[in-house]
Amino acid sequence: MAVARFVLLSKEEQDLIHQYSLKSLQEIGMLIRSDSTLKMLQDAGAEVDHSKKIAKMPESMVDEALKGAPKSIRLCARDGKNDLPIPVGGPPFVATTGLGVYVRDMDTGEKRPSTREDIADFIRLADGLGGVDFVWTSITANDVPQFSHGLHELWTAMQNTTKHVNGVSIMSAPDSRKQIELASLIAGGEDELRKRPLFSVICCSIAPLSYEGGVVEGMVEFVKAGVPVMSMSMSLSGGTAPVTLAGTLTNANTENLASLVITQTAAPGSPHIYCSSSAPISMKTGVINYMSPEQCLIAAGLGQMARRYGLPSMVGDWGVNDSETPGVPHSFTETMGVALSTMGNSDLVSGIGGIDAVKGVSFEQAVIESYIWENFKGFMREFLVSPETIALDVVRQVGHGNTFLTHPHTAKNFRKELFFRDKAKLAWEATLSDSMVPQAKEAARQILREHSVEKVDGSVIAEGDRLIREYESAAGV
Repeated sequence: MAVARFVLLSKEEQDLIHQYSLKSLQEIGMLIRSDSTLKMLQDAGAEVDHSKKIAKMPESMVDEALKGAPKSIRLCARDGKNDLPIPVGGPPFVATTGLGVYVRDMDTGEKRPSTREDIADFIRLADGLGGVDFVWTSITANDVPQFSHGLHELWTAMQNTTKHVNGVSIMSAPDSRKQIELASLIAGGEDELRKRPLFSVICCSIAPLSYEGGVVEGMVEFVKAGVPVMSMSMSLSGGTAPVTLAGTLTNANTENLASLVITQTAAPGSPHIYCSSSAPISMKTGVINYMSPEQCLIAAGLGQMARRYGLPSMVGDWGVNDSETPGVPHSFTETMGVALSTMGNSDLVSGIGGIDAVKGVSFEQAVIESYIWENFKGFMREFLVSPETIALDVVRQVGHGNTFLTHPHTAKNFRKELFFRDKAKLAWEATLSDSMVPQAKEAARQILREHSVEKVDGSVIAEGDRLIREYESAAGV
């Protein structure tokens, strides 16, 4: 099938990034603040300095991990029609943003700390939006004990969508085990969760080349339970990675290969997704710059590296607004980069509804970006190239200098071959504009009024709530 793809790296350049990633792992190594993970890697062949907590991984460990990792996986959902098989053929599957700490109130327009109720509403809105394929837990529950906020976020999200849920918060191995217990309640047991993973989880390395103990130990627990792990690198050019694009690409690739070695050592054959949310920092403010031209180049390059390895990936970002207020505030030049990010070989993309460089969410922005994405993904649909679609027999019938407009072949196939944008939604795409915000607000309110999500059984909810209380009580809360 023919699909529009943004290609950045030649084969020789991919080989060089791979070669220097291996060099980095073998000569510099990874700082891993977890004794149990260091021991596991040492037993598998890594050179470990326990005093410095550095693990150096030989090429053989990387090769073994790449050989054993699954090349395709299915992210499952409560409703099977929302399952996501990856890798994709056409446009990537798109998720909401995450993990913001505030919400822009639809009624007052004010920023305020987000709550569990906001999570429930935002996820239910996403469940009703056609442009959203799966959900991140999206925003922080600030009204619960912070050491257990990830449990509340996952549990709230899973009750308010029948789409796949991607968890964002990992605190520790016990926290991860409790997340697995909660998801198992929905799935019908841990064996059923392994067969149909209703949630996946993002496990971030800390660029450059390090892991926090709780996160890496939590990652090990997830893969042992069959939960797909997304090994996100946030390599920030000029901040946590070399300012050169080649240096950023290599650092992010190195961290992904290291994460893959850890997951495949802990649980050979476990589902693993190559992942990045890398971009330059602003040289004026030091803040991550998702609207930079380089962001889409980094995404495209890492997407190619993931495909080189045969790994499913989430390396692109979708979101047309990093300001504090809803709308489309950027120029065509800036939004072109965001668009190209989705065309850079990524199977999964996130970002719908985010504002303020992912620090917050807006219900109106989620509607705007979902609608824009519905139109944009027409550029990435698959085209079949075959003798039948070349249609030489039709050319012969129409003859020289005549029209195909009245031929039955045109009437039969034009709706399958041509993409028709929704004119009303298309009007929302004017840049440097917030004129669509009132309509988006009303659309969000209508979805929240009218869209219903299949309810989780009350006894299951009660048991999940009990598990969270038990976890909090054990910590003296």
